[in-house]
Amino acid sequence: MAQDLSNLAVFYVELGQYGKAELFCKRVLEIYEKTFGSDHSKVARCLNNLAELYGEQGRYSEAESLHKRALKIAETTFGPDHPDVANTLNNLGGVCYQQRQYGEAESYLRRALEIQEKTLGPDHPDVGLILNNLAMLYKTPKQYAQAELLYQRAIVISEKAFGPDHPGVALCLNNLAELYGEQGRYSEAESLHKRALKIVETTFGPDHPNVADSLTNLGGLCYQQRQYCEAESLLRRALEIREKTLGFDHPDVGVILGNLAILYKTQKQYTPAESLFRRALEIDEKQVGPNHPDVAVKLSSLADLHRIQGQYDLAEPLFLRALAIREKAFGPDHPKVGKTLKDLAALYREIGREKEAEPLEARAAAIRAMKR
Repeated sequence: MAQDLSNLAVFYVELGQYGKAELFCKRVLEIYEKTFGSDHSKVARCLNNLAELYGEQGRYSEAESLHKRALKIAETTFGPDHPDVANTLNNLGGVCYQQRQYGEAESYLRRALEIQEKTLGPDHPDVGLILNNLAMLYKTPKQYAQAELLYQRAIVISEKAFGPDHPGVALCLNNLAELYGEQGRYSEAESLHKRALKIVETTFGPDHPNVADSLTNLGGLCYQQRQYCEAESLLRRALEIREKTLGFDHPDVGVILGNLAILYKTQKQYTPAESLFRRALEIDEKQVGPNHPDVAVKLSSLADLHRIQGQYDLAEPLFLRALAIREKAFGPDHPKVGKTLKDLAALYREIGREKEAEPLEARAAAIRAMKR
């Protein structure tokens, strides 16, 4: 019965219906705790699964708590150097990364890497997975050289383990391409993205969600280079695939809608941009709830679209709602909170409400200073 419930949870996650998935995850956890006791390894796996679900919803503090409980169980059951311990450390590193707790994230990921290299060998695919996560961590503060070395090592491991045309290799190629794109190394990025696209198209066929992911990445690269027609074509194909395979209300559909809306906004095509932002917002509110950080992203984007058109009465409540979501999700001193404060202050200055802008600007500046 528990396995059937677990399968249902996975099914609803794939549909983007996280509320239903959570109910089944909690039911499985309850069954395993009752059957095996609260400190069993199967309970730890359930805790990790539920924590990952919370992470998908932006509920990072809840996710962190569950991962830490799972880690304690794994360390007690298997000892400090077991692969299950490394897997949980890797999960914890990811949650800390999402909360911009970079020091803690690096500590967890470094320990996970050490365990996996020791127990599985330096060329195991699980080592490559942690290398990818570490590289993403280093990319955030723009430690590009370190990130590149880790991504390149992950590619070598994946190619050795699976062959050069495996989807796991494609994932690593996409990650390195994204890094090159951030550095303005567009030709290198494009080459890697196209190789990754060819791999997933050959492996899964032209209409698979993984193909849509690669098309989205290529579309983003074209957008960075102001190749707007090419970007639109790629994103439209990705949208068609995701709507066909995942349904019109899946969160991944909302991501592409948001990307397309940004593309139109950049070209001052405000009417289609607003329509797409609103549809993306509606999807996020339905699938992940009205207080998810992804909802705040769409609210801020829509608010800024109204602001640049002089529709200040429509922009202000959207910025305020985005600010409230981010403060609740990340805490009052998070850089994303600071960005929203800055945007709201800019709006107030544009409409002559300087006295309301000043404290927001001061708070945003304090957050920036805090994070240096």
